[in-house]
Amino acid sequence: MSIEVRPATVFDDVATIVGPKKPTSNVCFCLSYRLGSKENNELKGPERANRVKELCRQDPAPGVIAYLDDEPVGWAAVHPRRDTSFATNRRIPHVDDLDVWSLWCVRVRPGYRKQGIMHALVDGAVSYARERGAPAVEAYPVDNGGEKVDLTMAYVGTKALFEKAGFVQASETSSVLNGFPRVLMRLALT
Repeated sequence: MSIEVRPATVFDDVATIVGPKKPTSNVCFCLSYRLGSKENNELKGPERANRVKELCRQDPAPGVIAYLDDEPVGWAAVHPRRDTSFATNRRIPHVDDLDVWSLWCVRVRPGYRKQGIMHALVDGAVSYARERGAPAVEAYPVDNGGEKVDLTMAYVGTKALFEKAGFVQASETSSVLNGFPRVLMRLALT
């Protein structure tokens, strides 16, 4: 078993992991934090897919994909915070004016979970941000204290996941997801 994490430049691989089952659906593709709410809400069905195709052609890519023996099995959204809705989010504070990158979604396909892919995605996202000159990476996981997190809300990760990757809690937030408080975790890269 060989897990490799690469920039998300292949639309079909992104769609395999975070695309909706029905192409006419108005959900996911991991756009709700990547785009402003107005644009996100206006994109319907195939327009969402087209916007993701466009993002996959941009530099930097919209995230990273984990491959298990060349099969796309996981996704992590990572991008400069200034280009995401976290730039203006009132529930997630800014610790300082550092031009950090945000890591807000980590997803592993069903059938591939519990194989270390989430950890590889976090490490790969951090490496990608470092290669692109990010001074730090922030994540906004839930602090679930070891309690079970509903799978539909587990995309933000847990505090423990990010602690294992070397992140430290930099701040509390006023955001709550699935009944758990979200915390701001940060990993300095410089």
